[in-house]
Amino acid sequence: METIETAKIIKVAGPVVVAKGLKNAKMYDVVKVSGQKLIGEIIELSKDSATIQVYEETSGIGPGESVFSTDMPLSVELGPGLISSIYDGIQRPLDILKSTKGDFITRGAEAFAIDREKKWDFEPISKVGDKVTSGDIIGIVQESSIVKHKIMVPYGIKGEIKEIYKDKFTVTDTIALIKDREGSIHEIKMLQKWPVRKPRPYKKKLPPLEPLITGQRVIDMFFPITKGGTACIPGPFGSGKTVVQHQISKWCNAEIILFIGCGERGNEMTDVLLEFPELIDPYSGKPLMERTILIANTSNMPVAAREASVYTGITIAEYYRDMGYNVALIADSTSRWAEAMREISGRLEEMPGEEGFPAYLGTRISSFYERSGRIKCLGSDDKEATLSIVGAVSPPGGDLSEPVTQNTLRTVQVFWSLQDKLAYKRHFPAIDWLTSYSLYLSGLSEYYKKEISEEYIELRDKSMALLQEEAELEEIVRLVGVDALSSHEKLVLETARSIREDFLLQDAFDITDSYSSTKKQFLILKLIMEFHKNAEKVIERGVTMEKLNSLPVKAKIIRAKYIEEKNLKAFSEIEKEIISQISSTTD
Repeated sequence: METIETAKIIKVAGPVVVAKGLKNAKMYDVVKVSGQKLIGEIIELSKDSATIQVYEETSGIGPGESVFSTDMPLSVELGPGLISSIYDGIQRPLDILKSTKGDFITRGAEAFAIDREKKWDFEPISKVGDKVTSGDIIGIVQESSIVKHKIMVPYGIKGEIKEIYKDKFTVTDTIALIKDREGSIHEIKMLQKWPVRKPRPYKKKLPPLEPLITGQRVIDMFFPITKGGTACIPGPFGSGKTVVQHQISKWCNAEIILFIGCGERGNEMTDVLLEFPELIDPYSGKPLMERTILIANTSNMPVAAREASVYTGITIAEYYRDMGYNVALIADSTSRWAEAMREISGRLEEMPGEEGFPAYLGTRISSFYERSGRIKCLGSDDKEATLSIVGAVSPPGGDLSEPVTQNTLRTVQVFWSLQDKLAYKRHFPAIDWLTSYSLYLSGLSEYYKKEISEEYIELRDKSMALLQEEAELEEIVRLVGVDALSSHEKLVLETARSIREDFLLQDAFDITDSYSSTKKQFLILKLIMEFHKNAEKVIERGVTMEKLNSLPVKAKIIRAKYIEEKNLKAFSEIEKEIISQISSTTD
């Protein structure tokens, strides 16, 4: 970056530095602090002084040292080479820094986010003379074996293609010339830049229509999220937030995955780095990293960069969304982001809000989640795309009434409530079926009826009713014992137990059980409910629960979740056995 203005530091308070003499400074301009050129961002202006949040360790920096302005906002580099990369919170490539600086990032370390030397095969799809506008796709680059990187006309450019080339290019080479109405010629390159705090534009926001299939039964069947939707996973320490997010990252049917490790433990990001290259994408059969981008800003990295990491991730996600892809962004965890905001706000001596968080906490959280959605992209071809956001929240002590959780729940449409009591019982995913909810259910009912079965919603509702009835009966059992219950109530308890253990319980480490298609989920639950329906009839004739539980088909229902996707015909055989074996109990 070119440095054009200089000033002097007058105060240092942790990651917050105050400088005097920055002329023509603007909010959110990037600056270089001291001779070490630490990266910072202007977050407050007052007369001739500028307050800067520094994204690196400031120990040893003192008053009188220089500050250099770049006169540019904090921006990300966008272009071929993003897929399978791992960046820190301000888009420095960690693998490149490791090879040049060693295992620990030295202060002031810089590297291009996108390789300037690598050449890419550019395949034009537009030709000379074509009229193009912002967002139009003019060519394709095969970025990975899964992802085709679509080169778009940058925002603000509209005109006629005068020249377009087909060859191998670096991201900084000119690939096309566009002449606008005024006669100016614009050189188009594969590399673009975009300010992270400014949402990328689109034509129109559309209502969500399809579910984001995660392969997790408790989510897809009971509390689905849509493509373009928002979800929140709050839960206490040890309840499995990170594992749920890893499962969604691995198996969801989005075409591009952005995983942001924001202030979490380093070993969790290490798990992602070691696991994802080994995992095979169920939709393409290729390594999962070939459609994944990682942003790692772990708890031992500077606190100010946590705040930037969320914006860095969402901007890259919007870029792929603008190409027409379905993108999923997983943020773990937004609580650490909010804590970074609280720390910076405290050092700025702002008036604190609830629990010391800044008064603008709710606005920041909602503005982040509002960047999701199903949209009509810019350009003349009316392509549609989605950006889904799943954010983890880590409330202290599992207190869901704390400000970060409450402000998140006011914005998102899906709430997956993780309970440590379920995790202690080894029930994973530890999502509580009684307190979680999804506001997308009614909007998705037509999709499920058309794509899966007319019975889908009815089956889901009946199952949920049984789980709620079980919770009520458990209170009676605690008081008077199970023997006081009627045969019908004992059946309700048995069916609800089967739903919990044979359907909702899912093993993330079992090859077959880790992922369930929507069709398979429906068939598993249908078996459980078919048993319940037929058992109801014979119980009225005096058949006991002990006799029903001893039927051989019961073991097949328990093992149904381990039936492979290619062998779903086996479910209809088990269903026939349920009917014949239960009817034989009255003979």
